[in-house]
Amino acid sequence: QMQPVESGGGSVQAGGSLRLSCALFTLRYELVGWFRHAPGKEREWVVTRTTRGITQYDDSVRGRFTISLDKAKNTVSLQMDNLKPEDTAIYFCAASRDGGVWASPQTFNYWGQGTQVTVSS
Repeated sequence: QMQPVESGGGSVQAGGSLRLSCALFTLRYELVGWFRHAPGKEREWVVTRTTRGITQYDDSVRGRFTISLDKAKNTVSLQMDNLKPEDTAIYFCAASRDGGVWASPQTFNYWGQGTQVTVSS
């Protein structure tokens, strides 16, 4: 089982918080990241983290979202605070074996099944 498995998500009012978790088969990835897909829109990059802890966030979530890695549990988490209705989407965890362009879906080899996040105004 190489595909990541997400958990968490749900529904929250604007200004609220949610935490997503992603169970990884291994930590032997160059990059891990989160993407999201909202209805009527293309898949959108959210954040990428290297195995050494360097992170990069999309401008739309910087300062509100935080990615973290629990090496003991092989889990990547995404803490989402001050959520906005425009954050509503299916969120996908992804892992890259060899690295590449951090914000490009093509960089990532393994994808989770997605988890729904809904933010109401």
